[in-house]
Amino acid sequence: MGRRVAYWRGRRGMSQQVFADRLSKSKSWVDKIERGVRRLDKYSVITEIAAVLQIDAGQLVTSEPAHKPHHITLLDQIEIENIRQSLERYERLGLFLDAAEIEAPDLAVLRNQVAYTWSAYEKGHYPNVTRSLIELLRTVPAAESNAEGAEKAGAAELVSQVYQISSSVLRKIGESALAWLAADRAISAANRGDDELLVGTSATRVANALRSQGRHDAAFDINIQVAHGMISHYRDAADPETLSVYGLLLLQGAMAASHTGDTASTRDLLSSAEKAAQRLGGDADYYWTSFGPTNVELHKVAAHIELGEGHAAVQTAEKIPPQALDNLVAERRAHHHLDLSRACLQTGDMERAKANILTAHAIAPAEIQCRPIAMDVVEQILNRYRGEPGSALRRLASEVGVSA
Repeated sequence: MGRRVAYWRGRRGMSQQVFADRLSKSKSWVDKIERGVRRLDKYSVITEIAAVLQIDAGQLVTSEPAHKPHHITLLDQIEIENIRQSLERYERLGLFLDAAEIEAPDLAVLRNQVAYTWSAYEKGHYPNVTRSLIELLRTVPAAESNAEGAEKAGAAELVSQVYQISSSVLRKIGESALAWLAADRAISAANRGDDELLVGTSATRVANALRSQGRHDAAFDINIQVAHGMISHYRDAADPETLSVYGLLLLQGAMAASHTGDTASTRDLLSSAEKAAQRLGGDADYYWTSFGPTNVELHKVAAHIELGEGHAAVQTAEKIPPQALDNLVAERRAHHHLDLSRACLQTGDMERAKANILTAHAIAPAEIQCRPIAMDVVEQILNRYRGEPGSALRRLASEVGVSA
């Protein structure tokens, strides 16, 4: 967060002294904040800093610093550029753009390809995901255009899924604007299909993309509005698919609330999600949500971290049964250990921070090697570690392109 403060101070053309004067602080205080020597733990101070910098507070507390250049060591930049170009095309305007005809495979073949891509995403195999997306972003929209009758809705649902996967991966690697574009298209495609739950999952992608841009209030609103809409529409529905999507919306709403420092809303939403998980009866992965009691606990940990409650995050994590955690998909487990590493940074426990980031890397290497937030964590551990951090962390730092 200190680097983000320094970045925006520079963008506003303020020296440390001028900035300090406007905050009624000392220049030394500002310098320590920007170097990470002193932590920003109070949300009231963060909002005061944001006001002086003339930005939304979310742009300081966002987990994915958009300004920080990132080194994607596992993803080919040409592949990312191909995905960008696919999202910038508008195949549905082909009649007016005189677009070249794309021969789309049979829908059954496409369903298998989309299922494989979802599986690769949940395993954290992001290089495989991006390679699949390059082809799917070309062929699935064409399949919808070519489909007739009852197949039209099914093809639109595949389009929504492909855009949802695209949004999730792009958000992880720091491409928040493209992630929002893909998520927005996912909702449009879902509305053309017959599966209403895809609208719910698409809404969480939009909200997450907004959150990665620091627009936490907007992210909160969309999650809550869609969740309330599901309550009105399905009333007391208890089927596992509906409960899972509803629960996911509540969890993402809680995360958006935690980013704004809204402790009350965060806890209320987590409590509601917990009740939905109890009704579900156990952990499951309907609609790629990984929703259930364990994932609720993982989000409690993440929310504590965003609220600056590192000790509470660690204590909550310690109560999660290891077997239950092991049963989740690799992407969820690696993400959790990355979160735990951040919690340990807040508590000053560099040894456990190191252990968790290495565990996350062992579970899903791309979750660490492709994400700006993970690179930031590795860099912080290196710079704050007392003594020799060890060869394993040194190797990881080298892989992600950071140094002490």
